[in-house]
Order: sequence, then structure tokens, then C-alpha cells
Amino acid sequence: MQQAHHRYWPKGLPKDISQPQSSLYFNLEASAARFPAKPAIVFYDTVLDYAQVKREVDGMAGYLQHAAGVRAGDRVLLLSQNCPQFIIAYYAILRADAVVVPVNAMSTPEELAHYLDDSGARVAFAAQELAERLAGFVQDGRLERVIVHTYSDYLGAGSGDPAPPDWIAAPRRAPDAQGGVPWYGALAVNAPPLPHRAAAQDLCLLPYTSGTTGRPKGCRHTHGTLSAAVMGSQLWRGLTSEAVIMGVAPMFHLLGMQNCMNLPILLGATVVLLPRWDRQVAVQLIARHRVSVWAAPPAMIVDFFAQPDIESYDLSNLALLCGGGAPMPEAVAAMLSDRYGIIFNEAYGLTETASFLHCNPMDRNKRQCIGVPTFGVDTRVVDPSTLSELPPGEVGEIVTRGAQVMQGYWNNPAADADAFFMLDGARYFRTGDLGRVDEDGYFFVTDRLKRMINASGYKVWPAEVENALYEHPAVHEACVIGVPDACRGETVKALLVLRPEARDSTREEDVIAWSRARMAAYKAPRIVEFVDALPKSSTGKILWRQLQEAGQIPATARAGHTA
Repeated sequence: MQQAHHRYWPKGLPKDISQPQSSLYFNLEASAARFPAKPAIVFYDTVLDYAQVKREVDGMAGYLQHAAGVRAGDRVLLLSQNCPQFIIAYYAILRADAVVVPVNAMSTPEELAHYLDDSGARVAFAAQELAERLAGFVQDGRLERVIVHTYSDYLGAGSGDPAPPDWIAAPRRAPDAQGGVPWYGALAVNAPPLPHRAAAQDLCLLPYTSGTTGRPKGCRHTHGTLSAAVMGSQLWRGLTSEAVIMGVAPMFHLLGMQNCMNLPILLGATVVLLPRWDRQVAVQLIARHRVSVWAAPPAMIVDFFAQPDIESYDLSNLALLCGGGAPMPEAVAAMLSDRYGIIFNEAYGLTETASFLHCNPMDRNKRQCIGVPTFGVDTRVVDPSTLSELPPGEVGEIVTRGAQVMQGYWNNPAADADAFFMLDGARYFRTGDLGRVDEDGYFFVTDRLKRMINASGYKVWPAEVENALYEHPAVHEACVIGVPDACRGETVKALLVLRPEARDSTREEDVIAWSRARMAAYKAPRIVEFVDALPKSSTGKILWRQLQEAGQIPATARAGHTA
């Protein structure tokens, strides 16, 4: 059936695409055969070509199978910042027909205990500075082996420019824990891997959700679900093997994993790695290596282009900025377009959908919009209570189905029952995001299902207020939360990071007056607080839920803040 958004579909591409039946490892094998001497990874002053990456992946897979006892379907934990070893370990696990369990590098031992217990992983890869967090699990028998890598092992002999930080340049030391094996010791075993058997239908990834509604849940992804998303992204955006991709979004998260690792390997392209966000180093690398594609959350891009000396760098090769997770502020999107001629290609996806699900058409972008359902994706807006479909323009829960949607949660049938339901004879996934679809078939996220402020019966969507606040000339970053109010039930509070030049001249009451002139009175913040910084996740998202929970104390009346 012709959908409204099909009028703006990328020319020359079908509404649905043939899905690969091969494994993700096959993509590395193919790129290494096509471009053996081409740079696959740039890491400070080190360049690894595709032949070397494949050789080390195969060697590590042989070690996993012959020395660590990893069998098809076994889960293997991966705990690291972005580095060549992350990519090699990830693909070695796939080459061994096993399942990657990527975890946040900031995970505490308590969180790691849950990941290990829930996934059943008995073998782990860990960066040297993180391996000590796993030592207790080796001692109590939950882990049998930890393969420990050192970032500096993949640095060249020179100091490099930009020079790596001390924690990257730290020398290798012997693993502290019993059961710890050094990376090069594992590679030195040089055991040939068994024949690769995995195909599209086989489980290959078990990423964990953030756990905002309870304990983190593992998402069962196959080679096929990941391939559907990454191939869809490549075709939709017209990317080729000549792309140079900035890899700074954390690869333990689906945004970085898919866009900065699996996508360039599929293409046979080059990724320029940065282990942690550093805007000064990022601009140097983008200029020096002529980066053409960069996927990042909006908060990272806002910070990048706020650098005072940004105009002194040659960013002329940067052709595509893309990302999601939060709306790109209108004022920043306008600046990118007007000053640099770059359209921020906003997309939408979740851990449960392998990242890429919706995207704006490249030649018909709508700002503040997650775009349209991509190849083979069917997305609806339903009433969260009745699960019946709503007409265009009405706000409800976004539900979806497509080849990239996970099979379900790991060993959690109760969570599956909450997340999936049948509509018109098909199985849909409940995203937990509230949104609407317009007359053109474009979708807009208004907020998370549980992130609504109820002020005297009026519904306020924080994202809408935040977007307006970004237009204030003094505002650098904004987060809007609901706080208790004796009269209204809840009232709107804005936590703002001001631009440096505005910190001495901007008052809270000025921002409140400015807001009331630009939005309905019930939406405008009645409380404004200036803060030095807003807490963010490792992927650059503002932790609104943390601020929301901290704000659940009785609001104190303040002069000038009443209606």
C-alpha cells in the first residue's frame, strides 16, 4: 500500500531490500579480500590495514576456540573503550560463532555481576585499566578467563600528533588477576580457527538496555538483525568504500557499534578512532584525515561546533553528520546549514532495533524530526492504553516492526510480553517513545512515555520546552524536568548551562520572562537553575532521568516565579 512518506523515498531504491543471509564476519572477510592494503583503522599514529585486522581476528578466534573453550553460541563479555582491540575482539567472537556481550566501560562491579550472571558469559575481554573490576569474578569462579589488552600496544613508536592521553599511552603490565591472559599472549598461540558456521539467523550480540525501568535486559540480536540495520543505513545514505568515518561514539553502544565499526567494515571504508570524547582532538583528526562521515549524538555535535577556534580548521570534507537519541536543537541545525552547508541527517533507533530504523530522506530533511520508516519498516502510533492505532497528528506510543528488530529479551518472557503485541496480524515492538506522524508520513518523537509533566492537568513535553530554550542566545545546554508543586501538582523546571560570555549578565527571571513570551504559559519554566554542567551518559545523552529523580522534592516558591 502506498504510504504518505513514499512520495519522498530515495530515488532508485526499493521500499524493501533483500536481506543478507551471511554473518557479519563475512563482511570483514570480503573487505579484506577486496582491499587488503587499505587502512581499516586509524588510531592516533597507527594504521591497521584490512589484511592485518582479519589476520588478528582469525588468530584471536582460534585462541577462543582452542585455548579458552568457547563454543558456538557461548557469550563473551567485552569491556573496553574504543580501540583497535575492541574491533578485533568483537569480530573474533563472531568468527568463533559466539555472542558478544558489550558492556559500558563505566560499569561498576555490581553492574558487571548482573551482566555476567544474566548472560552466562565465562570468558571476557577487558582493557587493562578496567580488568581489575573483573578480578573478583575470576576468584569466585564466575569467570574462567580474562583476555587483557593495553591501548598503547597499538600506538606507534613516535609520540604522535595529537599525542594520546596518559591513560592511552600507559605501558603494558602483567595481568593482575588469576585467569588473566595478555592480549599478545593469546595471539601468540596462533591456533587456526575452526570453520565459520554462523549465518543470518544465529544469535551474535547481547547488548543490555540502560535499565531505566528496572534491571538491564539483554537484547537478542542476530547477524541478520544487525545486518538489516547497517545495510539499510549504507543504502539510504549512499555511502561508499571511500568514506572516512569518525569513530568517537562508544562502540559498546549501538550508535557507535553500528555506525563506526560494522558500517565501515561492510563498506571497506576507514574509521578514525578516538577512545573518549575530546573536542580539540576530534577537530584535529577530522581535519587531518579528511573525515567525510560522522555519526554522533546531538550533544556531542553541539559541543564540537562551540569551540572558539573551530573556524581555523579545514572541515570542508565533512559531508554527512548523522545521529539520533535526542532532537538536534533548531538553532544548531540552522547554524550547521547556514555556516557549513551541512544538513544534520536525523535518524532514529534503539538498542532493540540495532540502531537504524527511521531516517530523514537525504534530499528532504525535516528538522526536529526522526524521519520516515526505512526499508521494510512498518511503524504506527497507538494509544498506549488500548494499543489501537491513532490517526495522523495525534500523540501516542510509537510501535514498529522490521528486519532489524531484536528477536526478544534474553531469558525474560515477562519483558517480551510487555514489549511485543499483535496488531493487524503482525508482531509489533513497543518503543516506549511518545510521538506523532504528520500528513507527509514523517514521525516526530515528543518524549518518552513516562517523561510527561502534568501541570494543572496540562500535558507538557520537556523536549519541546528544551528545544525552545536552545534558541535563547545565552543557553548552551538545557534539561527540563517536572518538580512537585503544591498548587499545580507539578511545575516546569529548567536546568541550564550558560554560554561563557553570558554567565555574568543572565538572570533566572530574564530566562523565565523570555520563555513566557515564546510559549504557552503552562509550558514555560517557572523555576530556572543555572548549573556548570549537566550529567551525561557515555554516549553523550543528557541524563534527564537522574535530574528528574533528584528534583522530586517539594518545590520552594521563589520570587518572580509565580504565575
